[in-house]
Amino acid sequence: MVRMIAISLFFLWGHAALAASSVIVDDKDVADAIARNALVWDVRPADAYARGHIAGAINIGDAARVLRDDNTEDFIATDRIEKIMGAAGLDPSRETIVYGSRGAWQPYFGLYTLQYFNGRNIRVYHEGIEGWTAAGHPVSRDASQLPPVALKLEINPTAAVSTKEMVSRLNNPDVQIIDARTPREFTGEDIRAIRGGHIPGAVNIPYEQNWVDPETQTKLARKEVSNNAGMSLKRTADLKQLYSRFDPKKETIVYCQSGARASETAGVLQELGFTNVRIYDSSWLGYGNTLDAPANNVTFFNVGLFNSRLSTLQERVNQLEKELAEAKARK
Repeated sequence: MVRMIAISLFFLWGHAALAASSVIVDDKDVADAIARNALVWDVRPADAYARGHIAGAINIGDAARVLRDDNTEDFIATDRIEKIMGAAGLDPSRETIVYGSRGAWQPYFGLYTLQYFNGRNIRVYHEGIEGWTAAGHPVSRDASQLPPVALKLEINPTAAVSTKEMVSRLNNPDVQIIDARTPREFTGEDIRAIRGGHIPGAVNIPYEQNWVDPETQTKLARKEVSNNAGMSLKRTADLKQLYSRFDPKKETIVYCQSGARASETAGVLQELGFTNVRIYDSSWLGYGNTLDAPANNVTFFNVGLFNSRLSTLQERVNQLEKELAEAKARK
């Protein structure tokens, strides 16, 4: 009898340990976490939150916009983040489930944010509000407010790398780099900084490749599909195959344009058991604008061409406004 109890406890402990190590969870895990009084953070804009959210979830608005500088797309000052998160009761030390819309990178940005500030028990609900409702769970339109907390945030030095640290890791055989941007950004055709191109040694795997159908956003824009079900994660076996060229034990740095898309790939890698995943927060916006940082496929932003096209567009807008005013006058 004692042996049976011991075996049962062993399997229960093993199940709990497995659940604790999981970074990406399903709707049952979310429900169980809520029953444990875990914090639930909805990272969507306030208007989307108001239309319906997981009951009890808190919201500070579009988290990626609220917590980052519009220009640099890096985190705003830590003392400001302390006030924003503290006012909402968003404490990184608590068990937290982060969610938004299915497949979007924003919940993973929330995961990264809390890990950056030393959160240790943070998970992402990838299926988001769409998965929650599809599973038959109710939603609420009542805004939730937790008691405010006084935060003194400390940065986890293992969560991210700076531009200087990124450059220092080039050609290091113990470091592997993943570029989560589009192929056109990677090759320098799509320029989103002073320079286009990519970090030497980086392997391009767009973050959409984590989805069942990487073309879902394009199909939605073209109205070829009616929902975002294709943005669900691939099966674990397929994700392992996608990243099979990388060593889970090596330091793995992920970047994109500003660290946003990279956060989703970083979360997936953690789920797959990669033990040392870091985000290059400034990403190509910082690297491409650092002109002495080595880069491949370098192209430069053509300011003159841009201004010419902008001028042509403005002339067209002026012409349309004139034609509209004349049409109104004739009525």
